[in-house]
Amino acid sequence: MKKFFLMITLLIVISVELSAQEYAIVSSKKINDISLGQLKAIFLKKNSYIEDKKVIPLNLSSRNKIRMSFEKNVLHMSFAKLKSYWTKQHYLGHRPPITMKSEKSIKAFLHKVEYSIGYMKIENVDKDLNILYKWSD
Repeated sequence: MKKFFLMITLLIVISVELSAQEYAIVSSKKINDISLGQLKAIFLKKNSYIEDKKVIPLNLSSRNKIRMSFEKNVLHMSFAKLKSYWTKQHYLGHRPPITMKSEKSIKAFLHKVEYSIGYMKIENVDKDLNILYKWSD
């Protein structure tokens, strides 16, 4: 019986490892080298410029699985903490990043607008985009 439970546990761990999804923060080709700290500052609208060019950060909708992973693993903020942050920023005159409906719409925006940044599954990144940072669940 112990062996049976050990085997089941091992299968669960392996299946979780195999189902881990990889994501990337990507940009138009105009943005190359940027630190994780700078990326966080851009998505929190603490910094809006790279090389004297205005940067446009793009988010997915608030309950999107990729966005929740981004907030947890990149910004290191919970939904509640981020909501509180943007409520305070609102009263200071700052707005959150533009929200897009899908990865496809983010990709189209990135291709058309220089100095824009978004995030998506790594498998959806094409050769015309720069990967700035990668993470996984």
